[in-house]
Amino acid sequence: MAQKILAVDDERLIVDSIKYGLQKEGYVVVAAYDGEQAITKAHDEKPDLILLDVQLPKKDGWAALREIRQTSRAPIIMLTARGEEADKVLGLELGADDYLVKPFSMRELLARVRAALRRATEYVETPAHPTKIGEIELDPASHRVMRNGELLELTRKEYDLLQYLMLNAGKVIARNDLIDKVWHTDWVGDTRTLDVHIRWLREKIEKNPSAPRYIQTVRGVGYRFATPDEVAQ
Repeated sequence: MAQKILAVDDERLIVDSIKYGLQKEGYVVVAAYDGEQAITKAHDEKPDLILLDVQLPKKDGWAALREIRQTSRAPIIMLTARGEEADKVLGLELGADDYLVKPFSMRELLARVRAALRRATEYVETPAHPTKIGEIELDPASHRVMRNGELLELTRKEYDLLQYLMLNAGKVIARNDLIDKVWHTDWVGDTRTLDVHIRWLREKIEKNPSAPRYIQTVRGVGYRFATPDEVAQ
């Protein structure tokens, strides 16, 4: 079955261009032209991936992203004329998977779409074995993370990063290896994004993020997650 993509932009010429290019590659494309339509169609159409512009009428892309993320785990690629680092970080923090600055080529868009869809498929196929280390319990079957029985709200990328670290507890993971495993080799950003996600994770799972108990920094190398014996001490 062809994968479905929701393209959201208030400029119809851009949507038509995206739709034409994606349909040529065999994707089914549905369109929305404002933030409210984006939220409704994300819920009703259940797309496999969403292309979401930031500058939208009625509700902007940030507001739409927040609401869509409450019910959908589909990959979301932000499309915007903004290129500032702060905007990219905000999009990632709100749950976006990638960020593409206009103007972009159809070739680059297709590469990002394929990469995001592949990562989503790989995630779905992850074995559902619950893992518990200290107060932190991760259940892939329900995509839930608990700390002392309290549900933690993680973005998709925060969850993927935490899962990989916990499954490799005790091992030192080089920063580039973490990027490769969590963002995969298609990642086009830089290692600062990894550090930002580590900081966000620590703020959510650590009692004292400035003196982390679980996610430890190995200077000059990368990160490691503490073993059950270490956190039990």
